[in-house]
Amino acid sequence: MKIRHHLSDPLLMAYSSGDLPEAFNLVIAAHVSLCDECRARLEAFEALGGAVIEDQFAEMSAGSLEACLAKIDDLPTLKAEVARVAEGIFPAPLVDYVGGGLDKVKWRSVGMGVKQAILNTSEDGASVRLLAIPGGATLPNHGHNGLEMTLVLQGAFSDASDRFGPGDLEIADDTMQHTPVAETGAVCICLTATQGKLRFNALLPRMVQSIFRI
Repeated sequence: MKIRHHLSDPLLMAYSSGDLPEAFNLVIAAHVSLCDECRARLEAFEALGGAVIEDQFAEMSAGSLEACLAKIDDLPTLKAEVARVAEGIFPAPLVDYVGGGLDKVKWRSVGMGVKQAILNTSEDGASVRLLAIPGGATLPNHGHNGLEMTLVLQGAFSDASDRFGPGDLEIADDTMQHTPVAETGAVCICLTATQGKLRFNALLPRMVQSIFRI
């Protein structure tokens, strides 16, 4: 799996410090369990955070982050645990929420062949869902009222910004307007966390979005 789209440093630091809603924590944990690069950077931030907690008055040198990164190979990783409990296309953190693999998902149709399954997380202004989008299908053009993270688990989709395949993470905010199109072939399955409701341009999606909680 070649992952091209990663988490930003601010998001990794916010995740490490526990400042994000549960919905986004799940998407980040799932991506980190698949991505060696982001996992290494997260471990470096956690190592730095631990050093600050141990001696909050210690002056950190300019090379502290680089030194921690150089020692990543000596730190324990999640690889063994991920291999043990991942089921099919679902990374380990997602398995706990679904209760198993793809066959355990309780899908609900939202039209145009697209299905979703909203996962149970805390009510803190964000929600997370699994989406199954048939190959070649186009989602309605929409914007956002806050942060959105979409992790591809199977298949791929493209929009005006780029192409996103398995393991890739698209991060959108309230400045982004896009029309995702699933790549022809396998069903595109994504894990998506959103903050607030989507902003649809077309009338029909706006009419049904309260029903489907999007």
